[in-house]
Amino acid sequence: GFRLFPAWRRPSTEPRNNRRFVGSRDFVVHTGRTMNLFEQNRTAWDRMARAGHALATPAKEEDLRDPLKCVDEIGWLGKSIAGLQVLCLGAGGGRHSALYSAAGAVVTIVDISPSMLELDRQVARERKFDVRLIEASMTSMPMLHDREFDIVVHPVSTCYVDDLPAVFREVARVLRPGGLYISQHKQPMNLQTSLEPTHGRYTIEQPYIGNLAATPPATPSRLREVGTREIIHSLQALLGGMCRAGFSIEDLTEPMHGKLDQPPGSFGHRCAFIPPYIRVKARRNQSVVEGNAIGKTLWLGG
Repeated sequence: GFRLFPAWRRPSTEPRNNRRFVGSRDFVVHTGRTMNLFEQNRTAWDRMARAGHALATPAKEEDLRDPLKCVDEIGWLGKSIAGLQVLCLGAGGGRHSALYSAAGAVVTIVDISPSMLELDRQVARERKFDVRLIEASMTSMPMLHDREFDIVVHPVSTCYVDDLPAVFREVARVLRPGGLYISQHKQPMNLQTSLEPTHGRYTIEQPYIGNLAATPPATPSRLREVGTREIIHSLQALLGGMCRAGFSIEDLTEPMHGKLDQPPGSFGHRCAFIPPYIRVKARRNQSVVEGNAIGKTLWLGG
């Protein structure tokens, strides 16, 4: 069976009318400053959740038979996460909450979309999981305690925010020293480059710098979420940003999806030319050294 955990709760400073009771835990709506980018992406993900999008599909029965292997084929999480406090960031939809709960973790989900979180609530009720659900932006999570989590799991979602340093600062704040931060991001070139080939070649359409919004896709694509607004973050902003926030990067992979024998313009064919994602294993340092290397030069002979 599944390992269940007793209710965990603490006093909240959130207004009473912003709290909705869910099972044995509290569902918190963070009422911070809203932005157009935030609202557009929340609306888009609400729409995808209601439409049954592939990224809004709860975990399947076969996935729950060996949940740790399903979420961690690489082995970054070790042999067991039973009893650990795990924050799944930007991870609504009924998949991460179920898999990490089934693996024995004490799970908190943060997402901007109430419709995605509703899928988690349904799964938790059906399977009797004790999951804390929080509707909030990943750039500001004051309802979470400092050093509260052993692991932060962060599937692809940093592309939906423009203030990346704020995300990494919040992750560093809520993660205990020595804790793991496992994240996946869209490669900047993935968002810079055309979805369809011209004469068999994909073309770079947008610059790498400037924190620009990627050109919206004209048609649905497995590589892009229609209706969302995505920000092109450089590798310096992603990887360097983690280091500056107090993390040491221990490993990095580019999940392989490329298939040259697929038709041009297909997901597999484009991925053979442009790795769509980067997955990072980082560890929270015992202390954080304040500093910013952006715009500064270390001469290396080039």
